[in-house]
Amino acid sequence: MRPQQAPFPATRLRRTRQSEGVRALVRENALSLGDLIWPVFVRSGEGVEEPVPSMPGVYRRSVDKLVDAAREASDLGIGAMCIFPYTGIEDRTEDCAGAWDPENNANRALRAIREAVPDMVLMTDVALDTYNINGHDGFVEDGIIVNDRTVEALVKMALAQADAGADIIGPSDMMDGRIAAIRAGLEGARHSDVMIMSYAAKYASAFYGPFRDAVGASGALTGDKKTYQMDYANSNEAIRLIERDLREGADMVMVKPGMPYLDICHRVKSSFGAPTFAYQVSGEYSMVKAAAQNGWIDEDRVMMESLMGFKRAGCDGVLTYFAPAVARLMNG
Repeated sequence: MRPQQAPFPATRLRRTRQSEGVRALVRENALSLGDLIWPVFVRSGEGVEEPVPSMPGVYRRSVDKLVDAAREASDLGIGAMCIFPYTGIEDRTEDCAGAWDPENNANRALRAIREAVPDMVLMTDVALDTYNINGHDGFVEDGIIVNDRTVEALVKMALAQADAGADIIGPSDMMDGRIAAIRAGLEGARHSDVMIMSYAAKYASAFYGPFRDAVGASGALTGDKKTYQMDYANSNEAIRLIERDLREGADMVMVKPGMPYLDICHRVKSSFGAPTFAYQVSGEYSMVKAAAQNGWIDEDRVMMESLMGFKRAGCDGVLTYFAPAVARLMNG
């Protein structure tokens, strides 16, 4: 598209910026509560609401408290949540069997929220890192993260989550072939309506640090994840990964992290037109919170501006820890 306009002074572009009413008339993008997915953390216990020190305002909650949070989120107009489990070192194993245990905290939370807030769209995380003694997303053999054996485990994990009531399966592991395998598993188990939002372009990023604290993976992780997560210098590779995962049966795709990768979001949406999401990850959230707590920025304004950046880049939605704050602000 090439805009046509008369030369100055017939065209004065400031005319359409002169008041809030006029600016609203010509605004190109809008953010709604329907664009938000709220990531939350579940842990064992009862009546527990434990702050995550590196993520001000974020908590690890026991299932009963997470149900309360889901009710509040629904009342605020938030329609989707993504559940991540916190697992202590003492509960992690090399075989990662807790990942597909029907009674693990994530699956218990799915069933409890589904019963208490039936209309909430529930998304899960599929990767072994929160159950793995070494903190990796896949099995480690002789120092190597193995692909195909991991994929078999991811399918079992996804099926347990679908059985527990997940609407959206979110494979975040970055193993090759896992979307096709999970889709086949879901179809075979008569979960044909369960959606897959693939973390298709997930970069090996330093922005994940606070999240790893939140799920108990910081102390567990040995080495790094660069043999399976993407090199942050690459853009064309992201397009290849997105195309592959769509061909394998992903319903939606995600770019992670968010703001440093808006160029990738734009390329993905422009190239494929598929439902495209971004994850405004823990490091992005915590930087805004820390700067606001020091009085260096206006938290609400930066929060809203950052989220509008995702919409402007072409995202259909955003996973963000700011979701409750955004809802309260938008609700007045």
